Amino acid sequence: MTTREILAQFHKLSALVVGDICLDRWCTYNPALAEPSRETGIPRIAITSTQCTPGAGGTIANNLAALSCGRVAVLGATGHDGDAWQLRTSLAARGISPDLLITTPELQTFTYTKFWNDTTGAEDLPRADFINTKALPAHIESQLIGSLIKHAASFDAVLISDQAETECGGVITAAVREAISQLPNRVVWVDSRLRAELFRNAIVKPNHSEALAASLRLTGREDFHALRQAIGRHPLVITHGQKGAQILHDGGETWIATRHVANPIDICGAGDSFSAAAALTLSATGDIEQAARLGNLAASITITKRGTGTASPEEILAVAG
Repeated sequence: MTTREILAQFHKLSALVVGDICLDRWCTYNPALAEPSRETGIPRIAITSTQCTPGAGGTIANNLAALSCGRVAVLGATGHDGDAWQLRTSLAARGISPDLLITTPELQTFTYTKFWNDTTGAEDLPRADFINTKALPAHIESQLIGSLIKHAASFDAVLISDQAETECGGVITAAVREAISQLPNRVVWVDSRLRAELFRNAIVKPNHSEALAASLRLTGREDFHALRQAIGRHPLVITHGQKGAQILHDGGETWIATRHVANPIDICGAGDSFSAAAALTLSATGDIEQAARLGNLAASITITKRGTGTASPEEILAVAG
């Protein structure tokens, strides 16, 4: 299939993003207004404007929607707080269903707050993250698994976002991973920052540093083929930035080159755009190499945008050649 033919199939497809669905809060501040607090003497960060977008698994969902996927939904857990309301509003504004999100006062909504300098345009202050560090409550875990089992089969692709960088507190627990390994969907696509080696019977897509760390945890050495065999029968897809994507499979490995971008603006979210485009392509074609090619094209577009950008079918066609 040509790139145009593949993209034309996306509106017929449906995708469910499961995992850490976060809120990205982008704050523009004016450094000239950083006068000290009258009470404490500590300089303030003078926020002059704020934009909120879905983050982490929500970024994958953003990209699915931007690619004209016919139906996009998210499944995760949020707090019973204002950030949860902002997240649901941001999802709905992009045509992404938030109906499967579980709300509980036992959690705070996973939120990344980022600061852009309005003079330089740079993100130059420490990020403020609202995270959970305690184990996911058992009844929330049970609800998540029940909802996953109930709804997954109605989607063409299920994409897993295991974003949490704490030992516990994320949505993708061992029990949720076990449920994921039993899903009947042809395309189950996993992006995990710290636990790639623990998934089974799914297509796992780490970047190179994540794959190396997973391999070292698993075998004590760099052995991507051993990592792939531990995960199961599906290909292992490792992204290497401008070097392209490495696909490990039964026959060995295949490299898929990417489009060169001379001066990327922001690589944040490139892996999410890769995952969205690749998972939809795999759903449409069953061809992992075509999936990686389209994933590379999508990522090459989003890295030319500030923040966690997206790629549209029209943008992909414009650079596909």
